[in-house]
This record gives sequence, structure tokens and C-alpha cells, in this order.
Amino acid sequence: MNNKVTLIITGVLVGMLAVLLVKLGNPPNMGVCIACFLRDISGALGLHQANTAQYIRPEILGLALGAFATSVVTKDFRVWGGSSTFTRFVLGFFVMIGMLVFLGCPLRLIFRLSAGDLNALAGLLGLIAGVALGAVFLRKGFTLGQAVTQNKTNGYIFPAIILAFLILLLTAPAFIFFSAQGPGSMHAPLIISLGAGIIIGVLAQRSRLCLIGGIRDFILFKEFYMLYGFLAILFAAMAGNLLMGSFKLGFVDQPIAHNDGIWNFLGMALSGFGSVLLGGCPLRQLISASEGNTDSAATVTGLLTGAAFAHNFGLAASAKGVPVAGQTAVIIGFVVVIWIAFFNIFLKIKSQVSQGVIDNDGNKGHKGASLS
Repeated sequence: MNNKVTLIITGVLVGMLAVLLVKLGNPPNMGVCIACFLRDISGALGLHQANTAQYIRPEILGLALGAFATSVVTKDFRVWGGSSTFTRFVLGFFVMIGMLVFLGCPLRLIFRLSAGDLNALAGLLGLIAGVALGAVFLRKGFTLGQAVTQNKTNGYIFPAIILAFLILLLTAPAFIFFSAQGPGSMHAPLIISLGAGIIIGVLAQRSRLCLIGGIRDFILFKEFYMLYGFLAILFAAMAGNLLMGSFKLGFVDQPIAHNDGIWNFLGMALSGFGSVLLGGCPLRQLISASEGNTDSAATVTGLLTGAAFAHNFGLAASAKGVPVAGQTAVIIGFVVVIWIAFFNIFLKIKSQVSQGVIDNDGNKGHKGASLS
């Protein structure tokens, strides 16, 4: 089966499952949102105290466990990392800040559009702009470095933690928090959520589904095929929302959303910018971490930390809009990510000049030929 067909099948099934999960109790216009669900998990662990966003989401656990099992069976499981690990943590942190200002990850952006939320259009434009900005740095030679093979034990730690979260969800000890109101209290039956997550995890692992990668490849190489999956999600979920009567076209009174177009744009622009430097969207990072990539595991940890920080310090948006603290955090995020991208390239060029690989004008030097 070719990649395009695999992506389309994956997209159709993900779109259908998202609509089903909402029908069975998940927050509206959400279905599966990596940002929102990681935020809920961080709250359930007590990392933040927003009592409306605390629940160990089975979909995230299923995604990771499904991807892990599939990668083992298909021999895709490979333990590697060590590529600017702490930088990835920081980028993941600010990617989450941007998403919580928009109120959703790239996947939820598609689900919001499929339900008629036109505020997501500003987010989509911002996402494309952020990826385009990141692509400029990629063209200039930005890289987080080469990952290396690691001890297999390192690769099993992330799936083990996910399994521990599943045990905590099933046993519900007193030190785990669960929302009694708000989005965190809204969820489909556990077994269905877990099963849906496993299915999506298996499909995403095989198809390499990633909206950031799709936009990046279109900008850099004019390759469109990775976007077929997200078009399939959009149309499948839209058809489901129309059938379920949950399609509402407009800007106002959209569930778990605000209509501040500027910050919807900037929040997702920051998310897209950071994600393209990381090499993939939060969904792709979660799947990759489950395949043994310890750098992606560090990125997911950064996402969790960013979610906790956003709610502890009042940065996250709400239906009322984006607080000043959240707006400031997005601006700081742009400064930090641009600084990381710029100095990564600057130091790389400086190193190449000192080694004689290129001259001061950026032309290849005599030593470059022996290194290529």
C-alpha cells in the first residue's frame, strides 16, 4: 500500500474516531487534542492546580502504547537520541505555550475547522506562517545535530512511564486529581478512549502522520502527499459533525475557543515555528518517543512542563480571551526560538569558517571537498 493511500485511510479513521469520542463524552470540537490532553495529564499529576483540566487521558496512553507495540512488531523500534536534548525540551515548552494560547494543537485545529469554528482559520494561517519562518532557518542550515544509538534501556523508559500512567488511571489513587467540572470532567468511556487511542497510535506510526511535516515539505519541496492525511481528517470529521448535528459555522460561541484572531494567529505561529525546528508536530513527537527516540521523549516532557507552567502562571487562554501574561509569554517564546535558531546557524557557520570548510563569504573552501 503506498504512502498516500495509507495517509488517507489514517485520516478518515482518525476523523471518524474523533467525532465518535465527542459524541460519547469528550469535550466538543476536540476529539483528540495532544496539547489539551497532555495539559489534562499534567493537572492529574498535580503539576498544575486548574481543577477544570485534570484527567489522565486514555487517548494519549493508547497512542503511545499502540505506536510502541507496532514499532516493536515491525522492527521500527530503535533507541537513539542525544541531539540537542535540552534545546528540544525548551522548544517543546514554548510550542505548548503557543498551543494553549490558541487552545489546541494542529490536530485540534483541524477538528475545530471540521465543526465550523472559523476562529481556527486564523490559527491555520499562523501555523503556516510559523512553519514558513522555520523553513527559512532550515534552508540556512539549521539543525539540532545528529542523534546516536543509545542503550535499549533508555528507549523503554517512556513506554514504561505511559504504562505507569495507565495503572494510575485504572486504580485512581488519592494523590491523582480528576476534574469534577469543566473540560477535564468530559470524557468518553475509558475503554473506548483507550481503544481509539491505540488505533490512532498504530495508524500514525505506520503513516508518519504529521501536519507540520506536511506543510514544511510543501514549502521546501512542493511535496503535497503528507497533507492528504489531514485533508482526509478534515472531510471525514466534517461529514461526521454534519451527521451528528454538531456543525456550527461561525466565530462566536464556539466551544473551548476564543475569537481573538491576532492571538489565535500568533499562538499557532509560535507552535508551528518551534515544531518545524523540532522536526514534527506534538502528535509526531509522541509517536516518535514511543518508537525509542529519547529526544522526542524530552520534547514531550517539555510539552508537559509548558502546560503546567501555563496554568500555574495564568498564561493559557480561555473562552474570555488571552490574558496579558499569555500574550507576553508568546512574545518571549518568539524571542527565545528565534535566538535558538539564529545562533544555531551562526555558530555552525563560524565553526565551518574556522575549519576552512567555507570562507567568510559562505563559499566552499578547499578543505570542504575532503569532508563531503
